[in-house]
Amino acid sequence: MSYFRVTIARLLAVGLFISFGAQAQKIEIGGGVGGMLYKGDVAPALNPQFYRPATSVFFRYNATRSFSVRGGLAIGGIRGDDQASRDPLQQARNYSFRTRVSEATIDLEYNFLNYVPQRNVLNWTPYVFAGFGLSSYRNTVFRGRSLPSFPIGIGVKYEIKRPWSVGFEFGTRFSNNDYVDGLGERTFGANNFNKLAQGNPALKDSYTYTVLTVSYTFYKIVCP
Repeated sequence: MSYFRVTIARLLAVGLFISFGAQAQKIEIGGGVGGMLYKGDVAPALNPQFYRPATSVFFRYNATRSFSVRGGLAIGGIRGDDQASRDPLQQARNYSFRTRVSEATIDLEYNFLNYVPQRNVLNWTPYVFAGFGLSSYRNTVFRGRSLPSFPIGIGVKYEIKRPWSVGFEFGTRFSNNDYVDGLGERTFGANNFNKLAQGNPALKDSYTYTVLTVSYTFYKIVCP
């Protein structure tokens, strides 16, 4: 009976090892460095002079050849200054800000080309992604809570030498609020009647995140 139990235990261990090994070929972890760029009341169009550094880490599950699910964390900063605008009203307002951004996101990625976690296959593909996130903003006006954000963007990834891959990605985080630059808090201030100090509540803030990534895919498990 003891021999039977040992044999069953060994078979289960081998089965679990094979099953986990197959899943491990779909698991990918990585990180990236890049920068964030604000768009809102202070900068109605993207202005490269406001580009600020950012960094991130992520976990990706390559579910199929075409679809992947990714969770990520990023920290960075954004800024803006009315004096960089040609609008006389903005120059008269003379408002500037710096905001520290922390975000957590989960995305669904679609690969345009087959991205197969197998040996002897050249893996590269452009992709698009969309998802949901929570972003926290800290500046001199707003030191608040985490608020919803909606990331969407494009990217490309290339497996340079298995199991290592590199990538480049550009995405926008739509905030659906007016607090990223701090002007939203001023807009709704009960005692604030200075129109120049207010933002436009109809213009929701957003920011982009451009990043270079490096990732590692677990293609196999080494037996202890």
